[in-house]
Order: sequence, then C-alpha cells, then structure tokens
Amino acid sequence: MDSLLLANLGWLLSALAILAINVGALIVIPRGRKPTAAMSWLLLIFLLPIVGLVLFLLIGNVKLPKRRRAEQARIDGIIRDRVAAADAQVDSSTWPTWFTRVTAQNEKLTGLPLVDGNTAELIDDYEASIAAMAAAIDAAERYVHVEYYIASWDKTTGVFFTAMENAVSRGVTVRLLADHIASRKVANAEQTFAELDRIGVKWSWMLPVQPLKRKYQRPDLRNHRKLVVVDGHIAFIGSQNLIDRTYNAPKNISRGLKWQELVSRVDGPAVAQIDAVFLSDWLIETGDLLEDETVPAAHIPASASADALVCQLIPSGPGYETENNLRLFLSLIHGATDRVIITSPYFVPDEAMVYAITTARQRGLEVQLFVSELGDQGMVYHAQRSYYDALLEAGVRIFLYPAPFILHAKHFSIDDDIAVIGSSNMDIRSFSLNMEVSMMVRGASFVAQMREVEQAYRDAGRELTLDEWRREPAKATFLDGVARLTSALN
Repeated sequence: MDSLLLANLGWLLSALAILAINVGALIVIPRGRKPTAAMSWLLLIFLLPIVGLVLFLLIGNVKLPKRRRAEQARIDGIIRDRVAAADAQVDSSTWPTWFTRVTAQNEKLTGLPLVDGNTAELIDDYEASIAAMAAAIDAAERYVHVEYYIASWDKTTGVFFTAMENAVSRGVTVRLLADHIASRKVANAEQTFAELDRIGVKWSWMLPVQPLKRKYQRPDLRNHRKLVVVDGHIAFIGSQNLIDRTYNAPKNISRGLKWQELVSRVDGPAVAQIDAVFLSDWLIETGDLLEDETVPAAHIPASASADALVCQLIPSGPGYETENNLRLFLSLIHGATDRVIITSPYFVPDEAMVYAITTARQRGLEVQLFVSELGDQGMVYHAQRSYYDALLEAGVRIFLYPAPFILHAKHFSIDDDIAVIGSSNMDIRSFSLNMEVSMMVRGASFVAQMREVEQAYRDAGRELTLDEWRREPAKATFLDGVARLTSALN
C-alpha cells in the first residue's frame, strides 16, 4: 500500500472519528442541560474535538454519582423529623402570599421548615469573627461541629485551633469536615491535619477524590459550605473560610490581597437546621449517624422578643436534583417590591438571573450590586465584567470594593425585612457544581444590620458608571467575552 493511499485512509478515518464525536455530542450533550451550557460544550467539541471530548468525559457530569444522590435523598428523610420543632407553626398571616410560597418551596426541596424565635448578629471583622467562634468553643460543654471548604492552621486561626484543643481536653467531642481538594492545596495542609490528629479532633474529608479507595466523582464538584455549631445552641454561618485572610498564598501576599467577609452568629431553633446540614454531610462522608448526641430544634430556647427572626436553611448542590439556591434567589428577586441589594464576589449569573435583576429595574425597583474592584481568579473576574454593560444600561448601580481587598462576602437583601446570607455566590459554579448552604431570614432588625454593612461597602468603595465602563479598552472587554463563553461549561 503506497504512502498516498495510507495518508488518505488516515484522513478519512480521522474525519469519520470527528464526525462520530460531533454526532454523539449533539445527541448526548443537550439532554438535561441548559441551552447555554450545551452550546458552550458543543462549540468546544466542534472546534477541538479530542480536547473537548476528554474534558467532557472528565467534567461533563454536573451531578454527583447516582449512589451519592440516592444517599442524600435518604439522609434528607432522616433529618426532616430531627429539625422540626414542636411549635414550628409560624404565624404567616401578615406575610405576602408570594413569600409564603417561597418558604413552602424551600421546604419541599430541602426538607427544612421555617422556624421562628431566632436572633442573629452580623460580624464583618475577619479576626473578630474567628475570635467569636473561638470564644463560643471555649464555652462548649457537649460537642462542637465545624465544617469548612478550606480549613488551615496558621497565625490567624491558631486561636480557633487552641479553643478546639481545650474543648477536647475538657471531654467535649469536636468534629471537623474539610473539603478534600480545597483544603489539601493550601499552604501548611499536612501540618493542619496533623495538628487536628494531635489535639484529638475527629475529622473527615468531604467529597474526597481518591480513586484507589473507590472514592471518585467529577473533581471540581466541591463542598463549599462554612459553618460552626456549638452544643446545638449557637451557630455561625457565612462566607469566611478557616484560614488567614491572605489565604497564605504567595501571589496574594505579593499583591497585598486581603479577603473581606461576613459571618452571622445565630441563636435559636435555626441552629438545629445548621447542625442538620453538618449531620447530613458527616453521615454521608463517614457513615456515622449522630442521632443521640445532637439537640432537636424543639429543645432549643426560642426568643420571645418582638425582634425575633424567622429563619430557614437552604442547602444546595450537586447532591440534589435541582438548583435549590438559584430557585430561592430568583423567587425572592421576582417577589421584591422596593429594592434588591446583592453582594457576590463571583457574580456570573445565568440568563434567568440576568432577566430577574434587569426586570426588577424595569419594575421600578432600586437594584444595587457590590463586587470587588480587583479579581483573584482571572477567568471568573473577566466573565463577571462581561455583564456590567447590560446591568448598568438597565439602571443597576454597581459599587466596586477597593483594592487591596477581595470582597468575598455573600449576601443579599430584599426590601426592608428579608435577607439571605451563606456560602453561595451568584454564579454558575455555586448554582450547579458546589455544595452550598444559605440562610434566609425574615426580620427588619437583621436587615437593618445588613444595611449598615452595605453602607460600609459604599463608604469604602466607589460607584461604577455606564460612561466610565464604556471607556474600557477593547482588549479588556474582548477577554470578558471569551471568559463569559467558557463560564457556561458546567
């Protein structure tokens, strides 16, 4: 067989292989996938067939394995009764119907009901939040539950680790969950978990990627939750990881970057729901059901204050069949009647979120967005910027938090009495790929605290105008558009 024939045969086989990949992609990829995500995957595969196919096989499945999703559903059933307070009936007679429907939607998706009689305090000082958690652990008598996307022992978190060590020495059981990928890749990781072993903390990885131990799923499906529960009566929830505010990364230190966070201390029956999120993650990672040790919601004192808060926890992520957090955010924005104020460090919304926000402006609502002036993740930062023109044109006010800080807080408020705080960004990753937890709060006193935090953002930063934005160089906006395309690959 001559070389020309061999070359032609090779080209023919290659063409047939590429055709097979493209046809297969057209059949498989659109199933159960949003049109933008499907189009992005198809574009990648059509342009780079082999690279695109390999990437799709590695990260194309946006859900955890079927076995793990079935386990999540089983666990939801177990915890449903654990968190239901004896007096869980909340007087909603004065609420707008749309908000009552949102609470019912949340409970249907997660199994967690609305609970009254809570108090909450916002903490926006990085070191102060760690000190507050350490102080609560110092007073622990029974157990401490800690769950973080990133946990690290360093000069900032040393007081927290010391509090855990002292609690263990008093006979208090301390458990800790840390995301496997995120916590292993930070500096001092080996020393951190050696320290946990030394002080006697019971700990486990979340979503471990250990194929030799038959523990494997798409490696970028991560557990992004951050929470602490002490004795079932006090909890902390928010955006902050357990690490120094520079993340101990040389590139951050060289740029002088520091993370700005928001954490809420919670007291009342809602603590049982925060603990339930930990219990479900602990059970699914270790197989250990902590049924007799934890405190049911009915046994947690409820505040009788006129300012008592109504709260509901909304866990979300690839362990669920639907995007619980996205549905919550959309429902609240569509129900707002006066204002919507959003803080999100990684703001890469899907089409539904963009339409909800711009429609709110068209209805005459005040809409504000707080983001960082700088970005710590290049592609996400440029993808986020790609939405500024449409938002500014619609009348959304965008405030830029100043360098060298990365505004990493994740919260938003609706009108004057509804707010959400937690670990979830308003981006495609948090909607589909990360396990997140958000706390919805109804109460004017809590929103008043959030208003003070929002005003501090305005005072520290500056407002981006449409005229200023449209003077951006073409090179930068070109990168924004490219990043926006790749952001839909989920």
